[in-house]
Amino acid sequence: MRRFIIFLASFFALSAALFAKDVKQTREEGALFIGAVGCKSSSCHGGAGEKRSQYITWSRQDFHTRALAILLDARSARIAETVGIGEAQSNARCTVCHSPFQSVAPVRLASTAHADEGVSCESCHGAAGSWLRGHTRTDWNYAMRVTAGMRDLRSLYVRANTCVACHQNVDNDLLKAGHPTLVFELDSQSINEPKHWRDDDPSIGPRAWLTGQAVALREAAWRSRTDSDPAADMQETSIALAWLLAKATTVEPALPKISEPASSDLEPVQKQADDLARRAPSWNPNIDSIMSILRALVATDSEFVVTKETSVQTLWYRAGRVVLALDRLSAALKQNRGIPLKIDSELNLLREDVRLHENFAAGRFAEHLRAFRAALMK
Repeated sequence: MRRFIIFLASFFALSAALFAKDVKQTREEGALFIGAVGCKSSSCHGGAGEKRSQYITWSRQDFHTRALAILLDARSARIAETVGIGEAQSNARCTVCHSPFQSVAPVRLASTAHADEGVSCESCHGAAGSWLRGHTRTDWNYAMRVTAGMRDLRSLYVRANTCVACHQNVDNDLLKAGHPTLVFELDSQSINEPKHWRDDDPSIGPRAWLTGQAVALREAAWRSRTDSDPAADMQETSIALAWLLAKATTVEPALPKISEPASSDLEPVQKQADDLARRAPSWNPNIDSIMSILRALVATDSEFVVTKETSVQTLWYRAGRVVLALDRLSAALKQNRGIPLKIDSELNLLREDVRLHENFAAGRFAEHLRAFRAALMK
């Protein structure tokens, strides 16, 4: 996790430097965290209207406000006791995601920034000390705000990098102690988040799905390569995502390719995944390209057979990623392209197939995949 935080810091510093070529401002290093109180005024984001209610949406509806409370429940206590890290609500291995202000040096915390906020505004948008006053000025454009230190969340690549560390990466000893495995998928998770921003681009869904899955592959491959005790979940996630994205990129000429790893060496895949993640936000998907990917994925039914080389566990991980892809890509066709697809019942069967690992049957999944393909082609 520490290495990933260093990576993010370097990445955002580079982004600011690039913006600085166009606007003559410098980003303040070590900016102060103000806390959510800096956003709650009714004249800012605590009032009414599309651009004034973000704080209210977050404080009343967003599950991120309950991130710290999760560390106080019985399951978190059992996990912490099993791993031997003391109290979950005060150990940095837990608070780095559930109470981020606890992992910030006190000198960078204003008196108004409180750990019990959970995952609050600055956890995503960046420390506000350097840009809070200026970002509302009418003579500041978006590039100036980013240069001043606000995180560039309009970029899907930046957005995915901001979320993935806490929405996928879990240490193996925590998993063994009972921490739930996490599946990162940017598109659906953005939709499930109580929305306090606008995405006007009709192609945002497929782009977010592809960017998120590429970032998820990069992170899973990195964890599998570098962890001293790599989790089986990360290894299987790497293999499943590489398999999925190899299928998707093969049929879409505009995208850089992902290769399925021929051995346990995941370094080439990690680099390919980051290249894809950087390129995916500028991908211009149309009906034909989305349908091509959907057809490629539903044509994999013959591959869902348990063999000596391919375990049922590996197939379950692949199947889970296929279902997420079918869900998001078909939703894009129906919602944004006006394509009248009647696939809900078939998709629900596939969702049920992958819901529980112990109940997964590869043959049944292949049968339901064929039924989905038939419905898709009608």
